[in-house]
Amino acid sequence: MKKLIRVGFKTLRIVLGPFMLIKERLTQPKGVLREPVAQTTVNLQCQNLALYQFSTCPFCIKVRQEMRRLSLPIELRDAQHNAAQRAELLQGSGATKVPCLKIIDAAGQSQWLTDSSAIVAYLRVRFAAD
Repeated sequence: MKKLIRVGFKTLRIVLGPFMLIKERLTQPKGVLREPVAQTTVNLQCQNLALYQFSTCPFCIKVRQEMRRLSLPIELRDAQHNAAQRAELLQGSGATKVPCLKIIDAAGQSQWLTDSSAIVAYLRVRFAAD
């Protein structure tokens, strides 16, 4: 039964995935415009962030849309098709749940933030465009 459910979800993902990606492309928000110095600072801060995601996950799409809205060049890591990145996600966060934002602080310590709403809230607070 469990295997049948997995096959059903995989089939659904294969069928709906391309439509979700098209919708994401068509509804991309315009990014905020910052002064060049401010955007450079944001770009440097984003080097300490990485988003583990699946391309067709609706929750991952939600986070990617917010990243575009805030003009954040956060590295995207494909935890669905890249075995090494999936293993890193599992080792760091303890699960392969996506989306998951890896945050490296000034001391080099990693913090893993899961749940799309929590990630969006974190990004809005940290990178609020005045």
